[in-house]
Amino acid sequence: MKKRTVLFAFAFLATIMFMNAQSDFGIIAGLSYNSNGDLKEITDIYNHGGEGKSGFNIGFYGKINLGAIYVRPELVYTKTTSEYILNTGNTEDYKLSKIDAPVLVGINLIGPLNVFAGPAFQYILDNELDGIDISDVKNEFSVGVNIGASVEFGRIGIDIRYERGLSENEANWTNAGETFTLDSRPEQIIFSLSYSLSKSKS
Repeated sequence: MKKRTVLFAFAFLATIMFMNAQSDFGIIAGLSYNSNGDLKEITDIYNHGGEGKSGFNIGFYGKINLGAIYVRPELVYTKTTSEYILNTGNTEDYKLSKIDAPVLVGINLIGPLNVFAGPAFQYILDNELDGIDISDVKNEFSVGVNIGASVEFGRIGIDIRYERGLSENEANWTNAGETFTLDSRPEQIIFSLSYSLSKSKS
């Protein structure tokens, strides 16, 4: 019930956000190469860095043009996967799904080329490690940062960005009598394609 309330609040805020994004609004989707932080045993006897795997994202954006500068809020569903070697020697995937709400500030450099950066507010929906009874992360809400560049050709936009979680956040579980923690902060390289629903075709 709590997560439904949060999702409703995100949807309501997104509606207000896009209604006020008079300059442009549209849809965005993409693929990512992502990883999370280290998996370690509580006494630091065992420590393993995650291997990155592919993920995806899909959502909406709004854009307010302020001359050469623009503000671009987004609301995006993101799914990431990282691979870890457990203390048993088995390899398992850690899967994380979340709602991202980046608020980007961009600058038009020349022609269709832009650069941007800004905070990304994140709400974690679910996290799981195959074959392990894993508890929820400590903080469902967290903050990250996005930085990247984009090009726009009419209604089509292409961007590449780097995302890094800033808020310390861990998932915990017990296996074979030992307690483990996993740094759930995401680190992603994201390739996205956007389509404007408000620009003219010309």
